[in-house]
Amino acid sequence: MSKRLDYNQIAPAGVKALGGVYGYVLQSGLSSVLVDLVYLRISQINNCAYCLDMHTRDLLKKGQKIEKLALLQAWAEAGNLFDERERAALAWAETVTRVADTGVPDDAYQTARAVFEERELVDLTIAIGLMNAYNRLAISFRNTPQAALESLKAA
Repeated sequence: MSKRLDYNQIAPAGVKALGGVYGYVLQSGLSSVLVDLVYLRISQINNCAYCLDMHTRDLLKKGQKIEKLALLQAWAEAGNLFDERERAALAWAETVTRVADTGVPDDAYQTARAVFEERELVDLTIAIGLMNAYNRLAISFRNTPQAALESLKAA
């Protein structure tokens, strides 16, 4: 799979605007590990190899265990490996990412609100929307994951 175009070069102002949202999420007060877990889960749902690679690396650098990352896709069955806030964030991320199928039902909202303050839930939803946008860019224009680039260099 080869890269189709470099959207960073073609639309730098648009990419910079997304970066501004990314910066906002970073300063929102949400745990960076929680946000990265959400980013990784969204990237799993969307099958974005570039983002899967990046967020896995980010979480490993932040000291997250490989076992937790390996079970992220099945977080609901992973027992206490994920805490209450992580489980609520992951459930919210899944229903918001799949909005066309779920319609984001009231029970999903009530479950998320039981764990997150209003501002936190808005900020989390902004993060979810941002990662979905990044996934769509990376998939549409075929960004190459770092792992694939590294394997080319090793060959």
